[in-house]
Amino acid sequence: MPSSSFSITATKKDGLLQENKIVLLWSITVWLVVMNTTMFNVALPSILDDFHLSSSTASWIVSGYSIVFAIATLTYSRLSDFIPIRSLLTIGITILGVASIIGLFATQFYLLLASRLLQAAGAGAVPGLAMVLAGKYIPESRRGKAMSLISSAASLGFGLGPVIGGTIIQALGWHYLFVVTALVFVVLPVFSKLLPKEDMQAVKFDTVGGVLTGASVTGLLLFLSTFSYLILLGSIMAIVILWIHIHRIEIPFIQPNLLKNGQYLKVLFIGFSAFIIHFSTLFLMPIILSVVFQKTPASIGMIIFPGAILSAVAAQYIGRLIDRVGNIPLILFGHLFLIISTVAFSLFSNVSPYAILITYMFMSTGFSALISSISNETSRLLPDDEIGTGMGMAQLIQFFGGAFGVALSGLLLTLQKNLLPEDMYHNIFMGLTILIGCSLLMFVAYLRGKKGSFKR
Repeated sequence: MPSSSFSITATKKDGLLQENKIVLLWSITVWLVVMNTTMFNVALPSILDDFHLSSSTASWIVSGYSIVFAIATLTYSRLSDFIPIRSLLTIGITILGVASIIGLFATQFYLLLASRLLQAAGAGAVPGLAMVLAGKYIPESRRGKAMSLISSAASLGFGLGPVIGGTIIQALGWHYLFVVTALVFVVLPVFSKLLPKEDMQAVKFDTVGGVLTGASVTGLLLFLSTFSYLILLGSIMAIVILWIHIHRIEIPFIQPNLLKNGQYLKVLFIGFSAFIIHFSTLFLMPIILSVVFQKTPASIGMIIFPGAILSAVAAQYIGRLIDRVGNIPLILFGHLFLIISTVAFSLFSNVSPYAILITYMFMSTGFSALISSISNETSRLLPDDEIGTGMGMAQLIQFFGGAFGVALSGLLLTLQKNLLPEDMYHNIFMGLTILIGCSLLMFVAYLRGKKGSFKR
């Protein structure tokens, strides 16, 4: 893959001319993008009522966003090999801003869903290109600090999203959530001025592989909400064609070597499981609080807020602990907290809103510990020439897990509509407990494989 190694080396040494300003501005943009996700979790009960939707249909507002966001993140990262970061970010922010304006005036569900998917297609540029920018232009001596600030902004977005979203919904209505993300237009001229100029590179992008990847994962999610075997067959055919395709071209959208790495696949499953559990819970909590306890959107946001903000604070200490004691103890800690929280949700989610508040504090902390340590373990597991692609693939699988979890939870709610609410939620969270148990067993298998490789 052609690139200018001399210019990249020089910029790594010297850094960005306005590095602090760029990192701060990028952190603010990440905060807005992440908050855009969690705000709409709180809005789901209101959207359900306004459009008279089933839970499985409404789940596409979250799961559809997540899957498009995941594919877009990987796509922007791959495109940055030959298109300047400034140009890609301009495209992404413009798409996000235009989609927000469309959503503001959406009066039908299909327009709302289309605007959310379009938002995701633009928003994926922000986190994906942040990794590329740091790798190319911020020296290693300062890179950790920069990425820590951006990560903290993401955690803060998760924390403030339910609160700000709930307040806006209660005061003005869910349409006005789109005004918040339309603010990204403000940062665009500043980015255009501060970001470095780059030359275009003559690299062929695997468009066919990207389209097949999107068709495969979207089809699988559509099957969960439609039970159409025609869609399932189409998804399986897309996966088979994708597998053949990536073995035939020089620079595929997904590297086939990664899919043959058993240890890497085990780590992917752990991250996939964690995202299923966390996003399913974020989808279910507002519904439980609204249906069972008749809480307003603002109240729902305040109940979710402590757990989310605790995750933001804990992220700072978790990073230090990973450097001090390694990934393994934090991965075990994350599994333990997720098991405790899923069991507690299954037993107490219908007892009191305060039980939900406390239990989510356990879950958010466990999720933060598990994902941070798994990401770090993934970067150490892969050779240098596969880290970029491998980390992008990991993000894709994780966000697909989040979308899959939301779609599956919506489906399970619909299938159990004749049961009492306490039985419905108990069954779903017990299923999530079994999933995190399987993830723990997979991690044990990973450790055994790691010891086996040392012996050889």
